[in-house]
Amino acid sequence: MSNASTLEKIRDKVSNAERLTFEDGMFLEEHVDLLTLGQLAHQVRTRMHGNVAYYNTNIHLNPTNVCVYRCKFCAFRSDLKDEKSYVFDEPMIQERVLEAKAAGATEIHVVGGLHHQKKFDWYVDVVRVIHETWPEIHIKAWTGVEINWFAHLTKKPYRWILEQLIDAGLGSLPGGGAEIFDEGVRSQICEHKADSQSWIDIHRTAHELGLRSNATMLYGHVEEARHRIDHLCRLRDLQDLTGGFQTFIPLAFHPENTRMDNIIKPSGNIDLRTMAISRLMLDNFDHIKAYWIMLGEQTAQIALGFGADDLDGTVVHELIYHDAGAETPEGLTVSQLHELIREAGCEPVERDTLYRRVHRDGMNWSVGEPVLIS
Repeated sequence: MSNASTLEKIRDKVSNAERLTFEDGMFLEEHVDLLTLGQLAHQVRTRMHGNVAYYNTNIHLNPTNVCVYRCKFCAFRSDLKDEKSYVFDEPMIQERVLEAKAAGATEIHVVGGLHHQKKFDWYVDVVRVIHETWPEIHIKAWTGVEINWFAHLTKKPYRWILEQLIDAGLGSLPGGGAEIFDEGVRSQICEHKADSQSWIDIHRTAHELGLRSNATMLYGHVEEARHRIDHLCRLRDLQDLTGGFQTFIPLAFHPENTRMDNIIKPSGNIDLRTMAISRLMLDNFDHIKAYWIMLGEQTAQIALGFGADDLDGTVVHELIYHDAGAETPEGLTVSQLHELIREAGCEPVERDTLYRRVHRDGMNWSVGEPVLIS
C-alpha cells in the first residue's frame, strides 16, 4: 500500500473516531508532515472541546530536593549534604498553602525528591498539613515513583499506601515518573527507578480506589519513535480498563544541568509532532496538556492548534523544570493565561483539578459540572 493510501485510511479513521493501531502511529511518526499531523489532531481536539482551552489556578510545592535516586535526566535532585539541598518543615508548608489561598488557587501540586532519611509518615504529614491548613484546596500529590518508594519503605501494598494518603487528604495523583515505559530505555536514563509495570499498577490501583490521575511521557532523549508509540498504547490500554486518567502531558527533555547535557533539546517541530500524535493515539483520554512551563508560552499557544486543549495553570513555584534550564517565567497570572489562549483563537475556561468549571466571585470560588463538551 502506498503512503498516500495509508494516510487516507488514517484520515478516515480519524474522521470516524476510530482507534489508530500501533502501525498507524508508526506511520504518523515516520511519514506524515507536521502540518498534516496538526490538521488531523485539531480535528479531534475540536470535536471534543470546540474552541475551548482550559487552565487552572494552581501552585506547586516541592517539599524536598534530596533524593535517593540519581536519574541522569534530573537537574532537580540533590544529595543530603549538597549546598542546594533543602527540606520543608511544617510552618513552611503552611506558608505555601496560605499563599495558595490568598492567590485563589484551587490546586496544590506536590512532588519532590525521595529523601532517604524520611519515613513514610513524613510524606503523609505533608498531605495532612496541607489539608488541615486549608481543607478546600485540592491536593494532587506524589507520583507513581514516589508511591513505589513508599511501598519499599513500609513493605506495604500500593492500595494500603494510597488509602493512608487519601485519609490524610489526597485528592488525585500527578502523572510524573512514567518517563518512557520501555525498560531498555529506562535502564539508560533511570535504571534504579520504579519500573514501568509498577507505575501502571500504581495508577490502576489509584483508579480502583476512586482517585483520578494524570499521565506523562518524557521524550527527546535516547528513545525512538517505536518507544513513544508503545508508551501511548500502554496508557491507552490501561485507560480502557479503568477510565481513571484525566490528562496526558507530553514532557520534552531539558538536558541543561543534567548528566545528559550532550543531547540537543527537542525542537519546536518535535514538540508539536509529539503533541499531535499523542492526541491522535490517545482516543480515550479527554485532555491533552501543553505544559507551558516546559514548552514555552509561544509553543504552548501553537500546540492548542495541534491537539492540546489545556495549558496547565498559573504554576507558581515550579522548580523541577526550571532547575533543568527552563527559561519560562516562574508563574503566570490569570490575565496572562487568558491573553495566551485568546491569541491562539481559543476561549479560556478555568477548571479545577477534576475538570469542573470554576465560578469566581471576587476571591471566593465554587465548582460546577464537568466542562468536557463531547
